[in-house]
Formats: sequence, structure tokens, C-alpha cells
Amino acid sequence: MKRIFLIAGIVLCALVSVQAQQQVLSFFDENGTIRLETEELDASADTLVTVAHRKDDVVWARLVYRIIDLRYKQNYQLYFPVNPDDPTYKSLFRLILEAVQDTMPIYAKDPRNFKPIFNEETRIRPEKIREGEYFIAQDSEGEYDTQDDETYLVNYDSISGKITLNFDRYNNFVKNQVKYLIQEVIFFDRHTSRLHRQLIAIAPLQPDMASGSDPMDFLKGSIRFWILYKDLRPYLAKNYLIPQQNETKRVTFDDFFQKRLYTSYLVGEGNMYNRMILDYAKTEEEAKKEQNRIETELLTFEQDLWEY
Repeated sequence: MKRIFLIAGIVLCALVSVQAQQQVLSFFDENGTIRLETEELDASADTLVTVAHRKDDVVWARLVYRIIDLRYKQNYQLYFPVNPDDPTYKSLFRLILEAVQDTMPIYAKDPRNFKPIFNEETRIRPEKIREGEYFIAQDSEGEYDTQDDETYLVNYDSISGKITLNFDRYNNFVKNQVKYLIQEVIFFDRHTSRLHRQLIAIAPLQPDMASGSDPMDFLKGSIRFWILYKDLRPYLAKNYLIPQQNETKRVTFDDFFQKRLYTSYLVGEGNMYNRMILDYAKTEEEAKKEQNRIETELLTFEQDLWEY
């Protein structure tokens, strides 16, 4: 009996010690405004959890390409706020700008291949950022004036060796940055006995002011550059999206992508012909039929895993 009381006392002391060590966070900060857990998010960005999938355990994989259109209501949180100096929240493109300014690697597209290539040859050096249309704002007619320094949203200072941002052009630029192309791999891991989806890369699409509102019309624009998701993830993990209707429902950008809270539509898959759907689909009906075929194949594969 004494032993039981002794064990119970030790457990109770341990619980009290743990509770004493836990920090009680207030919903409001010292100014009486809603508190954002910025310090906690900064710390968590250094300890991101990733799952290592063994090569021998992955027995099936398929690459797909999707468009995230920020004009869809479910994706609004990635687009807003449009103000570059909002003190509380940032848009997805604002985070990308900060990451680029912090020398995050970005990669040029291959003009002969829609599949991204990530190596030293395709990496865009800071001093080369002015040589392409990576961060050039359009005017109201969709034209560029590359002779004007104010046209460039991102510049490289050769004296200090740092990247600077030109926020005078930010509103003109970001209002048309409404589409992103993502590369995603869907694979089956027999060790976990489940189908996984992993985002590999993301690319802002350059808009074409003359194009219509057809959601399959993305090829009239072009890829600005590619970003590896693993390089962008630390910036996404320490920033909240602007909340919708509920100020207590705070979701980081990383959670938003990892949990697939966005909506998207399929525009291509990895194939031997090296082409997207619109490269061979001649009409909108043919394109949607091809989209449905690929989506059905993916769904059927997942369902057939559990057929007996």
C-alpha cells in the first residue's frame, strides 16, 4: 500500500511540474489586440517535420500539374491582403518576394520543357534577375517598359550585393498575379499502406491581359520562374493566412498547402510526350474530357488498393 501511495505521489508531482512549465498564452497581447503567435511560428520554422519515405517502399508514383487560381473563393486567402505594408498579414506573393529578397533560390523555366529542372544552370542568380521578365509589372494595356527602372518589382544592387524591392509598382503587379502552377507527386508507400501527395514545386504564372476568363487559358500566360516548395516552406510555416469570418481560426500557409485546403484543377501529367493537356486538346470539351480521364485514373487506383 505504501508503494502505491509513493508511486501516486511521484506521478502527481510530475504532472504539477509539467503544468507549471507550460506557458499560458493569452488571446490578447499587452495592447489589448488579438495576439499572433509570431515567436512560436518563427521557432517552428526551424523544426519542420518531414517524413522520409524509403525508395524501396514507394511502389507507384505519378507526377501531375495543377493550377491554383486565386480568383476562386476557396483560394482568396492566398491573394489578400493586396496592401504590401499590412502590419499583420501577408499574401502568398508577398511572402515569395520576402523569400527572394532573403536569397531563396529561384529557377528559370526550360523553354523546351514544362517540367522544371533544378540545378545550378537553371538557378537565377541575383545579378541576373534583371535579364528576364521575372518581376516586371504590366501597365493597363498589358505592355512592358523594360527601359524604366520603376517597372521592375525586384532589383539587384550591385554595390551592396543585395536584392531590393520596389513597392511603388507592387499594386500594379500583384493585382494580376492570380494563378500559380504547382508540380505534385502522388505516390503509394507500402510501409504506411496509404496514398500520399507531396507538393514539389510552385511557379507564379505571368498573366496575359488579352486573355479571357477561361480557366484552361493559362498557356497564354507563361511561367515566371520555379520555386522548390522545400525552400519556400520555412517562410510559409511562420506566417498566418488572413482569416475568413473567424479570427480564432488561424492557419499557416504551410498548413494550408499540406492539408490541401486550396482548390485547383489539373492541367497536365508526367508523360513521354512532354506535353500539357492543352498541347493536344483542341477544344475546351476535349480538355475537360482529358482532365476527367486523368482524375478518374487517380481515383480508381486509390480505390482499387482496398479491393479484395
